[in-house]
Formats: sequence, structure tokens, C-alpha cells
Amino acid sequence: MMYRLYREQQLNCNVEAAWKFFSSPHNLSEITPKSMNFVVLSEINDKPIFEGMEIDYTVSPILGIPMKWKTVISQVESYKSFADFQKEGPYKHWNHFHEFIPNEHGVLMKDTVDYELPLGMLGKIAHQIFVKEKLKTIFDFRYRVLNDLFNNKNT
Repeated sequence: MMYRLYREQQLNCNVEAAWKFFSSPHNLSEITPKSMNFVVLSEINDKPIFEGMEIDYTVSPILGIPMKWKTVISQVESYKSFADFQKEGPYKHWNHFHEFIPNEHGVLMKDTVDYELPLGMLGKIAHQIFVKEKLKTIFDFRYRVLNDLFNNKNT
């Protein structure tokens, strides 16, 4: 069964600052809870993202057990949007669309994640028992960190 997680957040910055932060895979560890042990393995060296770019990570979502995760950047429209999908990892399907919409207050950032778990009925049960809540916790953490980074600056 396919699921969708949708979030949006107003950021008090210009689209260039938002794009620079979100298009760098190295910033993912900053907006992921430390308990996930999220580590970027790829040598990116702050290259701009591009369609076809592959990024390798390790992450420990359950009981501290490390898992490999490989994403591929599948779409880039500079300063507007990009998408990444899981090529290898714990999900049967994972596609994350990031959108940046400038407005009078800065940038409205939108995240849409379409995902599906493996293992049929067991995946559905796992989603209800802990996966849905785990994703909510991760994105709630991300919201707080981004709020601190972009909205609580003393000017």
C-alpha cells in the first residue's frame, strides 16, 4: 500500500539560501535526529545536485541497526524543486519531492514523500505500529531544527 507524508514550512530566508541548504546532502544529518545515526558516505564535496546524482548513506531507524540507503536525484529545477528516490534501502518505494516557493515572507518549503513498505501485510502492520509514527517524529524534529536555523535568527 502506498502512503503519503506531506509537510510545509515557512522559512524566513530567500530562495537562494533555502536552495543552498536543502540541495546539499551533507545538511541532511543536521535535520535528522541523532538517534538515527544518519551518515552521508558519498564524497559529494558540495557539488550542486544534478539529475542522476547518487548519494549513499547509512541510517539506523530501528534498534540502532545500521542500514544502507542509496538515493538518486531524479529531477532538479534549480531554486524551485528537486526529487530524490530510493534506489536501495528499507522501503519498497520512496520518492521525496522538495518544493520551494518564494513569497512575501521568504520561502514556503513543501515536502511530499510517497512511500511503500515491503513485505505486504507485514509492511502494513509495521506502518501502523511504528513506521508512520517514526516518520512523523523525524519530520517534527526537522521542522524544529529548520525553525531554529531560519526563523529564530536575531537580526
